[in-house]
Amino acid sequence: MKLRGQCHCGNLSLTFETGLAPAELPLRACQCSFCRAHWALSTADPRGRVDVTAKDEGLVEHYRFGLGVTDFLLCRRCGVYLLAVSEIDGARYAVINANALACRAEMIAAHTPMDYEGETVEARLARRKSRWTPVGEMRGL
Repeated sequence: MKLRGQCHCGNLSLTFETGLAPAELPLRACQCSFCRAHWALSTADPRGRVDVTAKDEGLVEHYRFGLGVTDFLLCRRCGVYLLAVSEIDGARYAVINANALACRAEMIAAHTPMDYEGETVEARLARRKSRWTPVGEMRGL
């Protein structure tokens, strides 16, 4: 199944290939101040793939905070946070802001509050490698 998402103005977009129906995708609510400020609900499929495209790279903000091992991709024009990407062992993995997916209304799973405070870099990257979605192409980025 191919799911599509984008920021509000359409500069940043993604295609999320997954074997899960939207209703089966997990929803996690990270409790960090960034995710709370954006009302983000995250989803991923470690057996899937996500491709990301930017029409204008100059309008993409790669924001890092905390442990500094993740790029949170935001559109500078409309302000939408689309997804976060980490490079782990030479490969990229992403977690998607479910609110940016066109099928969001079909994603009916209850969200699980998550607190990652106190994780080491090693533990964080290991968790992400096992839970996040592999990244295929990043066009225009």
